[in-house]
This record gives sequence, structure tokens and C-alpha cells, in this order.
Amino acid sequence: MSGNLSTAGVEETLKDFWVSRPRRPHQGRKIAGVAAGIAERYQIDPVIVRVAFVAMALCNGAGFLIYLLGWLWLAQADDEVSAAEALIGRGRSSTPVPLTILLGLAVFPATGFFVDGGFTMVAGVLLSVGSIYLLHRSRGSLNRPPSAPEVTPVDTAESPTARVTPPAWDPLGAAPFAWDLPEPTPTSAVPVVQPARPLRHRRKSRVGVATFGLSLVVLAGGLVASSYSTWFSAPHVMGLVTATLGLGLLVGAFRGGGRGLIGLVLPLSLAGVVLTSADFTSFDGSEHVGDVTARPVTLDQVEPRYDTKAGSVDLDLTGLPATGSVKTEVEVAVGSAHIRVPADADVVATCRAGLGSVRCLGPERGGRNTTSTVDDEGAGKGGLVVELDIRAGVGEVVVSRG
Repeated sequence: MSGNLSTAGVEETLKDFWVSRPRRPHQGRKIAGVAAGIAERYQIDPVIVRVAFVAMALCNGAGFLIYLLGWLWLAQADDEVSAAEALIGRGRSSTPVPLTILLGLAVFPATGFFVDGGFTMVAGVLLSVGSIYLLHRSRGSLNRPPSAPEVTPVDTAESPTARVTPPAWDPLGAAPFAWDLPEPTPTSAVPVVQPARPLRHRRKSRVGVATFGLSLVVLAGGLVASSYSTWFSAPHVMGLVTATLGLGLLVGAFRGGGRGLIGLVLPLSLAGVVLTSADFTSFDGSEHVGDVTARPVTLDQVEPRYDTKAGSVDLDLTGLPATGSVKTEVEVAVGSAHIRVPADADVVATCRAGLGSVRCLGPERGGRNTTSTVDDEGAGKGGLVVELDIRAGVGEVVVSRG
């Protein structure tokens, strides 16, 4: 019995959400007003909603998919229906039809991200939908749109005030069941003025302080656990801390407070994207932090490896002799690598960047996991041969001729 009641409660909540779903306002919007509409409908801080969308977008595009659906199915403040409903003839919408079609087409690649995104994308979508469900269940009575009043179903067979419309064959209402006419309504309604609520001092929420303390505990526990398990790497520990802060933001949206956590969630989320996008496994042997500058003039002065964990490597090989061969590696975890080679040297180079740009004796290429390989003979054969293997985790790699 309880299971049926629970199912009915979920069904009624979803139906009520659809009837009274948020409208996208014209004021306070950043893109399409989806976040502003949700915040206005449920009377919560719009900054929290926007941060939630950004956080979900980092889950392989889950937030992007949810925002697209909101753009399509949430009507603007002055429209009759949403853009998607207007496209199928349900009413009027100010969203241009070509834009609606483009948004609908954009859902397909976003859904493809959902299929390919694995557990992270699925978890992001489920968390978004669950958050909206809980938000409506707890605050659905606030700021309901006038077109969506809370209506209790009435049995017209038992209600004495139920009105029966005369049938088409009796437009004058001569049938006995149509004689019961409604009472005349007054020509002018007297406006009902709601008394103003007295202002009450709101207790300061402790959600932010409690969440920050819990995130420190998670961080300390992750650092200790990293000594016993390789799973607790820097990206995983940072993800746990970010998830803890995100949970605090979610609780703060219901209970108030926690807005100060936004300043921690955004940089940690961006750092998490960098750590998961770039591969730093080959930089574990480097102990150097800072800039490295070298200008060897003999072949023996060329080191087999130049590296730094954070900074730049500036290697100038233009002073080397015109004959012979040299080989070296350059690795930068976070930063830049600039190598200049003689104008007439034969250069064989492999340039890679986990997240950034590569310009390896040619046009610049950018993005994630970018690799460029060149075999350039320069002015002619028989001169200096330079073999380079250059790699940057996050940053840029540039090879140019001096």
C-alpha cells in the first residue's frame, strides 16, 4: 500500500511540475533564462542554479543537455507555450522556428554525449533531474504562475455547483437538466489585499561552515588514503572534495546559506577538468619547478632532458655547430616549451600537448591531446641533425627556426 502511495506521490509531483513549470524571464537572464526561470519559480539564489548547471556541464555535458531541454520546453514569460510546443502547433511562442529546429538538432549530439559519457554523464543527468524533483516537492507552492492554480479534482456527479453544458441539439437549454443556471456574478470584483508579512530576522545558516569543514576532512582522508591505495590520486581526491562542496550547495539551496562555497567549487571544477584532460604520468620524475633557460654552443653541452613541473623551458640551439647530430627531450607539466633550431638544420621533431597548443615548424594546432610530427631537412642534407621529443601536459609547445 505504501509503495502505491509513494508512486502516486511521485506521479502527482511530476504532473504538477509540468503544469506549473518555470517560465524563462526577460530580465536577469544570461543566455536563454533557464537558470533565472528556475531560480525565480522556486525563490532561490540564481547564482546557485547557474553554478549547478556549470558543474553538471563538466559531467561530460550533462548540464548542457538539461539546459537545451529547458530552452525547448520552458516557455518565455509572455508566451502561450514553449518553443517545442509551438513547433507542433500547440500555441504561440516568440522563439523563431529556425532557432527551435537548431536547438532540437543540438539535442541529438548532446544525447550522444550522454550515451558515450559513461557513468559520469548518467550520474550528472540523474542528479539534475532528482534535484529538480526535490526542489519542486519542497518549494512547488511558491510563486506559482497564475495559469497553473493548484486544483483539487471535483466529482461533477456529486457536486451541487457542477454546471452542465446544454447539448448541441438544445442550444436554448430547454432540457430539464440544463435549467439549473449558475448564480450571476458581480460586475466588479473587489480586490483582496493580502496583509504584508512581518519581517523576521533570518537565522544565519551554518551550511557553508559545516560543508567547508567536511571538505577538509575529505581532503585529509584522501591524502592519508593515497599512501595505501593508488586510486586516491590527485584528480580523484579533488573530485571527492568538489562533490562534497557541491552537496553543500545543494543543501544550501533548500535551507539557505552556502553561497560562499561557490568561490571554491568553480576553481576546483576547472582544475579537475585540467587534471583529467591532461596526462601527467610521465612527469613524476621531475623535481624542478620554475623556468629553465639554456643556450648550448657545443654538442656536448646539450642535455639529454630538460624538464619542469611548472614554468617554461626556453631552449636555444641556434649556436650549435653546422655539422653533427644532437638529440634531447623537453617536458613541461604546466607551462610552455620554446625551442629554436638553426635555419639550415635537419629537424626531426615530435611535439605533443595534453591540453593546449602546438606549433611545430608549421601551423598552430590546439585542443586536447594534440600531436604534431615533422621531418624537415632545412637548407639541405649533410648539415646538423636535431632530434626533438617535446611534450607539455597543459600549455604550449613551439618549435621555430632561428
